[in-house]
Amino acid sequence: MAAPPGLRVAARGVTDVGQKRDHNEDAFLIDEELALFVVADGMGGHAGGGTASRLAVETIRSQVRSARERAPETFGTGAGIEDSKLPDVLREAVEKACAVIFDTAQTDPDLAGMGTTVTAALVDGPTAFVAHVGDSRCYLLRAGRIYQVSEDHSLVNEQLKAGAISIDEARHSRFRNIITRSVGFEHEVQVDLMGLEVEAGDALVVCCDGLSNLVEDDEILRIVEAAPLSEAPERLVALANDRGGDDNITAIVVRVAEKT
Repeated sequence: MAAPPGLRVAARGVTDVGQKRDHNEDAFLIDEELALFVVADGMGGHAGGGTASRLAVETIRSQVRSARERAPETFGTGAGIEDSKLPDVLREAVEKACAVIFDTAQTDPDLAGMGTTVTAALVDGPTAFVAHVGDSRCYLLRAGRIYQVSEDHSLVNEQLKAGAISIDEARHSRFRNIITRSVGFEHEVQVDLMGLEVEAGDALVVCCDGLSNLVEDDEILRIVEAAPLSEAPERLVALANDRGGDDNITAIVVRVAEKT
C-alpha cells in the first residue's frame, strides 16, 4: 500500500440514490493498494451521467496503475510536495478521463453533452495529492478542525468570491448545482492540483455536493470523529437523506493511522 512510512490508510465509501432521484449518476473508487480515492458526480441524463462518472473512475484507476507499472520508482518514495512527480500522474489521469468521456459521447447521441465532476486523492509518502474538477469536495480533518482542500468550480462560488451573495444565500441559491468546469464536456479540462502533508490521526473526506449541500462542514467533522470507519460514510449519507436527499449522495472517509 502506498502510504506514509510508519502509517497506514484505510477507507470506506458509500453511494446512495437519495430521496428525489430515480437513478444514481455518482460513482466512487476506493483502491487501498494504490491509496487512490475518487468521487465522480455525473451529469447528462440517466445514460450520460452514470456513464461519465463510471468512465472517470475506471480511467483514473487504470492510468494511475499503469503509471506505477511503468515507473514504480515514482511511488512510495516519501518525496515531498515540491519533489514528487505524482501530481503530474494524477493530472494526466484526469485529463485522460476527460478525453475518454468526450470521445465516447461522440459515438452515441444518448450520451451527448455528458460530463462529471472528479475529486481524486492519492496518498503517497507523507503527502496526499488531490486532483479536482467541479463541485465535489475533499476535506482534511485534523485535531478537531475541518479544512476544505478543494475549491468549488461553481457559479455560486464565483458569486461568493465576487461578494455578490452571502454564504446563506449561496446555501439556498437555485443556481447551486451549476458548475463552471467538468470532466468530459469538452475534450480537455483544466485540473486543480493540491498537495498536503498527512499525519497519524488525520482523516480525508471526499464527497459530492449531494452531501455538502445538506450537511455542514462542522457536522461532517463531528460525525467522522465520533463514528468508527465502518459507519461514518453511512451516517453522513443518512443525515443528508434526513434533510431531503434531493440529489445522489456519495462519501468516502479515509483514515490515516500509525502502523501496528
